[in-house]
Amino acid sequence: MEKRIINPWTWQDERNYVQAVEVKNVQSTLYVSGQTAINDQGISSSADMRTQIIKTFENIEKVILQADFEVKNIVRLTLYTTDHPAFFENFDIWQNWIIKHEIQQTTTVIEVKTLFETLKVEMEATVVK
Repeated sequence: MEKRIINPWTWQDERNYVQAVEVKNVQSTLYVSGQTAINDQGISSSADMRTQIIKTFENIEKVILQADFEVKNIVRLTLYTTDHPAFFENFDIWQNWIIKHEIQQTTTVIEVKTLFETLKVEMEATVVK
């Protein structure tokens, strides 16, 4: 698999995403359904935004690793949140997770009116190998 990053500017670098990712010679693509802060028993978290972001990342990792893919090969993350300001108040979690896994992904953040039950954040991922 070959990845080429396209960034006509540099301002996105401090936000830990890229403008485009071209992927060639892909062996396989994994489309990860929206992951949230739901525990192993299927119970939705009622915790604060910070705790829900952390649990959501744990769940994304679990799905990706179970599928025998690598987290670093995420090429797209779409994030839905019910509270845009609260998400960005906890943006350090996002940045640290992206840096830890050396991910270079495209990203879209969308504020929605509600998510399932008590959830505040949901993330979808596309991963290649």
